[in-house]
Amino acid sequence: MKRSAVITWDQLKVGLMIIVALVVIGVAILKLGQSAHLFARRYTLVTFVPSTAGLRVGGQVTVAGQLAGTVKSVDFLPVDNDTTKNLKITVEIDRALQQQVRRDSQAKLKTQGLLGDKIFDISPGTPRFAALRDGDTLKLGEALDYEAVLLQASGALDQVSGLTGSLQKVANDVATGQGTIGQLMTNRSLYDALNSTLSSTNTMIARLQNPRGTVGQLLNDPTLYNNLNKMLVSADTLVATLGGGVNGQNGTVGKLLHDDQLYNRLVTAVAGVDTLVGTMQHGTGTVNKLFTDQQLYNQMLQAVTSLNAVLADVRRDPRRYTKGLITVF
Repeated sequence: MKRSAVITWDQLKVGLMIIVALVVIGVAILKLGQSAHLFARRYTLVTFVPSTAGLRVGGQVTVAGQLAGTVKSVDFLPVDNDTTKNLKITVEIDRALQQQVRRDSQAKLKTQGLLGDKIFDISPGTPRFAALRDGDTLKLGEALDYEAVLLQASGALDQVSGLTGSLQKVANDVATGQGTIGQLMTNRSLYDALNSTLSSTNTMIARLQNPRGTVGQLLNDPTLYNNLNKMLVSADTLVATLGGGVNGQNGTVGKLLHDDQLYNRLVTAVAGVDTLVGTMQHGTGTVNKLFTDQQLYNQMLQAVTSLNAVLADVRRDPRRYTKGLITVF
């Protein structure tokens, strides 16, 4: 039995639905390919790293944070003494962005967010350097090590935990009345004593604020301020007079400060005294003998000793020396 050559409406609707679905799928593939640069012409660059830190084949490659390609391969290098080049990363980049990647560009292994996937990010170069070509090597820059950050954060959390324990201990001591703060919070007698002290302090402050008292007069009465001001003015006038102000040079202090005659006279007197002392030390007179002649010193000492003996004998028996000197008529 032959099939009918006439296409029914139901069959037409099914065909149209299939065509629309194919068109939607094609458009979706085209858009996804454009957003992921699947249909763009690409060129390859290589980078040598000590560790990929979780970067996988097929991972994203970005230039200045914008998607530019994918990671083509990650290969181990032969073992050698250079531990900074353990792996070789080959990336594919959209050729339209070739002028952005130059010899001063640097590659960094970054993380999307704090715990996201690893991406291969390239910084744009400057016009002073040439653009990298297919197969060139891209320099590796320093990137933030999130593992080190998490390790430091872990240490900080340990310190916070220890501090929390210390604060808890302090709070327990205060609650149980240990220490000064604990006594203030739990000891009623200490609170009463402090309250009494504050009351006494308030009373004393009130007395000090009394305008009739000494302190109140110092705070409120301008008489002391005016007297001090007058005294300072008088002191300034005195200093100005002593320093050579009006009639300053005519007084005694002014003469001492400004007249050099007294200075010259003092210099002359000192010179005269110096000459006299030199004459006394080096001359041949009596004064020099008193300083240098030992025999004269011994004779004077003997005479003074004898005179003292005579005076002592006179005090003991004055009649012996006054006999016959007094006559009574």
